[in-house]
Amino acid sequence: MSIFSSPYLLGFDEIQRLLDRAAKSSADTYPPCNIERLSSSEGATESLRIVLAVAGFSRHDLEITVERHQLIIKGRRNETGTANFLHRGIAARPFHRTFVLAEGMEVRGASLENGLLAIELARPEPQDLARKIEIRGD
Repeated sequence: MSIFSSPYLLGFDEIQRLLDRAAKSSADTYPPCNIERLSSSEGATESLRIVLAVAGFSRHDLEITVERHQLIIKGRRNETGTANFLHRGIAARPFHRTFVLAEGMEVRGASLENGLLAIELARPEPQDLARKIEIRGD
């Protein structure tokens, strides 16, 4: 029985699917990441930053997309070298990380510097959207 099965919660099927996706993506641990809340000035929208440790990946090995309230980050290295490793401690396996975004969350940009992929997000200020519904009839 789901919390969203109440007859008073109408149209929340998509939220339940997003929560299920978030639960599945929380098991992902590679590559490691930080999520930072950036300080915002008075009246400005709040900003967030996701930083992933992607040592050994170039920007051509990485792909960032936003699809149906999800931020998807994929990495795949094209290893063409014939290196003979004595020890391989830097992971180079492909990865797929997914973050569920709130309605209206905007991805502002991404940068790769010193093996860290930083993705800037902006959270819009919530707006009070109350309106009066006119009743037709007698």
